[in-house]
Amino acid sequence: MEYLIIGNGVAGTTAAERIRDNDPSGRIVIVTEEPYPFYSRIMLINYLAGEMGEDALYLKPDSWYKDNSIELLLNSRAERLDTVSRHVILSTGERPGYDRLLIATGGKSFVPPIKDAGKEGVFTIRGLDDAKRVLKYVEQGNKNLILIGGGVLGLEVGNALRKRGCTVTVVEFFPRLLPRHMDPQGAELLQKQMERMGFCFYLGAKSKEVIGRKAVDGLLLEDGRKIEGDIIVVSAGIRPDVELARNAGLKVNRGVVVDDRMETSVHDIYAAGDVAEHNDRLYGIWPAAEQQGEVAGINMAGGSAIYRGTTPSNILKVAGIDLMAAGDIDPEDRNEVYRFRDEERSLYKKLVFQNERLIGFILYGDISERVSLMKALKEGWNKEQVKKEVEWILN
Repeated sequence: MEYLIIGNGVAGTTAAERIRDNDPSGRIVIVTEEPYPFYSRIMLINYLAGEMGEDALYLKPDSWYKDNSIELLLNSRAERLDTVSRHVILSTGERPGYDRLLIATGGKSFVPPIKDAGKEGVFTIRGLDDAKRVLKYVEQGNKNLILIGGGVLGLEVGNALRKRGCTVTVVEFFPRLLPRHMDPQGAELLQKQMERMGFCFYLGAKSKEVIGRKAVDGLLLEDGRKIEGDIIVVSAGIRPDVELARNAGLKVNRGVVVDDRMETSVHDIYAAGDVAEHNDRLYGIWPAAEQQGEVAGINMAGGSAIYRGTTPSNILKVAGIDLMAAGDIDPEDRNEVYRFRDEERSLYKKLVFQNERLIGFILYGDISERVSLMKALKEGWNKEQVKKEVEWILN
């Protein structure tokens, strides 16, 4: 049996592990357009901040590929998939064949329609090469950073480069920070704390044009305000990299559509990770990519694993502050809500109940209750059960 995996992120690498667990002798080939073996994209923030060297990013030593008889083809972009002859044409000219194929191409950084966004000094950060390019530009003396996007990745990038001596101005289209992970009260607390750290924010603001003749001199907003800066990092989310699948005739919506076995519309072709759309949902988080890769790998090797979705949750470091958001955080407070807020200690907690059952929560500044609350969320505990574990909601 010949297995071909396109993409060596967490989904592709986990799939390779599960294939080898279930098929000791099949040939496994992993293709990646990057020049690096499997590394942690999550830890790129630590690398940007100067807190971690490049070697520490790698999650599998070279010996792991050899010990598991896995062939890794670096610097090899998959340019065309032929589902009839069952082979993939690579940028190197190679044409590896397959009996079963996994598409784990991940996502691409989304850049909003901003005039002159192609100027020198405008960056996105998705991979290690992107991080290296940003650091090189900063080291050349460009340290007045404009960050377009106030989501988790954007704020973490901003804080990492602040540690490198950059001033940081954040431009966010939404009226609050972390719109997917924080409600208005929690976001306000985060904003105040980050302003004390030196961040400057433009909320509810839309970027119109990058200013500068050749390189970045600043950013013009739709309302006419101008922000000075010599480097711009756009962090406006990702879009699934579906080009290969779409051109091959696979069913594609926002992502590559898969069933509960992570199989696509074409038999023996699977998809997992940021590129995959399961039950009309794109996850875009590491735990989901890992679980999907596991299910895909088992099934590619003849197993019968089922993917039942991933409870949306993130444990994050935002400007050095712990944050966990899970389930439905209910920003508009449409359900029954319990809160705890301590501005002096920068603590914020929120529990959301629907029909007496926990459906979501936010923990900011103190995530010590995360284990019990995740258990409560997954098992559908009622309010009385939760109260026994979380005493502050009784106050």
